[in-house]
Amino acid sequence: MTPVRVPEPLSTAHALPQSLPAAPAFGDRSIAEVLTSAAASVGVPGFENRLKLPPAKRICVVLADGLGRNLLKQKSAHTPFLRDVMQSGQGQVPVSLDSAFPSTTAASLASFGTGLAAGQHGMVGYDVLDPDQDRVVNMLGGWDADVDPEQWQPFPTVFQRAAEHVEVTTVSLPQFSDSAMTRAALRGGRYVTATTSHARTAGAAEAMAGAGPSLMYFYVNELDKAGHRHGCQSPQWEHQLEELDATVNRLSATLPAGTTILLTADHGMLDVPESQRIDYAADPALVAGVRHTAGEPRMVHLYLEESEGESGRARLLEAWRARFGDRIWAFTREEAIAAGLFGAVRAEVGPRIGDVMIAARDALAFYDTRRVRPTALEVVGQHGSLTKAEREVPLLCFQADGKRAPRA
Repeated sequence: MTPVRVPEPLSTAHALPQSLPAAPAFGDRSIAEVLTSAAASVGVPGFENRLKLPPAKRICVVLADGLGRNLLKQKSAHTPFLRDVMQSGQGQVPVSLDSAFPSTTAASLASFGTGLAAGQHGMVGYDVLDPDQDRVVNMLGGWDADVDPEQWQPFPTVFQRAAEHVEVTTVSLPQFSDSAMTRAALRGGRYVTATTSHARTAGAAEAMAGAGPSLMYFYVNELDKAGHRHGCQSPQWEHQLEELDATVNRLSATLPAGTTILLTADHGMLDVPESQRIDYAADPALVAGVRHTAGEPRMVHLYLEESEGESGRARLLEAWRARFGDRIWAFTREEAIAAGLFGAVRAEVGPRIGDVMIAARDALAFYDTRRVRPTALEVVGQHGSLTKAEREVPLLCFQADGKRAPRA
């Protein structure tokens, strides 16, 4: 096995490209502050309420996979309940948050579950290099059998810490109850499973009916699935947004009165036309000296052969910039770390990050067809990069009405 070398930092003159967007607001107003602030709000010691949530006895955090803030505002005609919530105001609680970087489920859900940036929890993409095995491993639905989720992400989760003081419940789909992603970043507390949204809301109401303080995580994945398959501007996506609106309405009606309900998301989404889904492996200059490719179609990790060194990285960066110009951000691992995109990076995590990274600025998606199935190019809705549409997510905060019939 050839070891993966972390290259020496670039010179100071190249340390921080001015064109890179600001890093996620870790520690202040990011997805990593949601559960930690919720835990503090219900009185769990050791957490800070950075989001200024109101003190509560019960909190239900609804995470809608793929719900970007711009999409929620753009499609407000489909969300009468949530539109009313947004118009009511929420005091000092911020109305938007930053996703983790990359703006993808594995990184953001891990930040949500641990309260840490990706440079600490180590889930730095959809799939990334495992330096110990010198092979690319998946961080979401297809973990490598030789990767232990609790060693890859070794920090205790918010749920584990909070469960020592309050009732902690996850309400989600059965297939996620013991998934590697759950064991890595969302372990702790009890798990309530149901397949339909009605059954999940009923299960949530039953689980939160007790008298003691409680913290609940309620996961909704249907929007993300519809967006990937049909696009976030499709009737199918709008239908799932209407279903989300109805689900949150039911939660407000059936959870105990006064329960704080938070609605947020792990990332946003935008549609990529078929003509802009590009097989970059077809251009030898874009993979020259590359040993492994990984990441997302909109945030590619490129890992170079050790022999390539600094000159190889420079050639690769120049090839991508020459081909795509200002339609992409092309930068190195060191530049990403200097920019704070991953937050503070543990030594073990550094080699998991690409030597060179390519983030789409325009409506582009990049594929290495040598290693992905042809069906991957059929995905319409995409995310992972640094654009506002992908990285800005909503935060809605309101109190459950409790025990009333949901409005039509």
